[in-house]
Amino acid sequence: MSSNQPRLSIGLPVYNGEKFLQQAVDSLLAQTFEDFELIISDNASTDKTEEICRAYAKQDQRIRYYRNEHNIGCAHNFNRTFELSSGEYFKWAAYDDLHAPDFISKCVEVLDEDPTVILCHTQVYFIDEQGKFLQNYDIKLKTDSLKPHDRFHELLTKHLCYQCYGVIRASALKKIPPMGGYAYGDGILLSRLGLLGRFYEIPEYLFFARNHPQQSMSMFFPNYLLLSNNNQASSLSILPDFYAYTVWFDSAKEGKVLLPHWRILWEYFLSIWCSPLSLYECLCCHISLQQKLKGTEYLLLKDLLKMLQMLAIYWQKILFSEQKITF
Repeated sequence: MSSNQPRLSIGLPVYNGEKFLQQAVDSLLAQTFEDFELIISDNASTDKTEEICRAYAKQDQRIRYYRNEHNIGCAHNFNRTFELSSGEYFKWAAYDDLHAPDFISKCVEVLDEDPTVILCHTQVYFIDEQGKFLQNYDIKLKTDSLKPHDRFHELLTKHLCYQCYGVIRASALKKIPPMGGYAYGDGILLSRLGLLGRFYEIPEYLFFARNHPQQSMSMFFPNYLLLSNNNQASSLSILPDFYAYTVWFDSAKEGKVLLPHWRILWEYFLSIWCSPLSLYECLCCHISLQQKLKGTEYLLLKDLLKMLQMLAIYWQKILFSEQKITF
């Protein structure tokens, strides 16, 4: 590692990750590329996460450990690791996933050689709790296009957002809003990055996403392993619980009236309007929204019905409390 600013910052947000954390950190420390800092932000874990992290921080000067006084939600914790970073490049890492030893070196090489690429990632396959191979992740997006509206169109395809765990130019991340505390906040962040520059996928399986019962996708998106191709029509029935995901992204929203699908649509529009696009490119992006989201309009109605149900329950409680006071 260089004596000054590291070339790469790795942000590892974690909450109660004792089961897989050591394996994840070991796979990062075993990287052939060594000029990095590892920033761990512990979201007020109640298990042995703090003990594990402090032990690693004592052993390796590249590791910086921070602990939140209370759980600030997933999105805020992800953003905190970036706020604490100083590298030219940035990468998020999950507490349960693994990386091949040359993952970072190959991604950095691509970014060094091509300034038009702002995010470099690799192909992915799934592993189980024991680290054994389950299946390949077969969704391939053409996000290397020179046209921003083409990249936006591709990122509207249903996918699992694993590009977020690639190596990203920190300068690009600073140009867009931080990850939002709402459902699919990671997908919106990728769309905004895609409007800024090209992604590059290294055609090698160097990232290993772990499937286990404690992860958010298993809890709120139990059939996500079935989402394995780019067939939009066949994946309409495979949808996560965006209400639960919203609370996971931002725990302060628990118990509040939420319109998660309306929020996602609104954020897509904001992404288009706030990006440096020509009128033609903006029009193409709006057309892509209409094409890609066709068939999911019922989800917007579902949001409204759920809101009305929650409001009805709320007013019933108020009326009931008033009646008790009267008696």
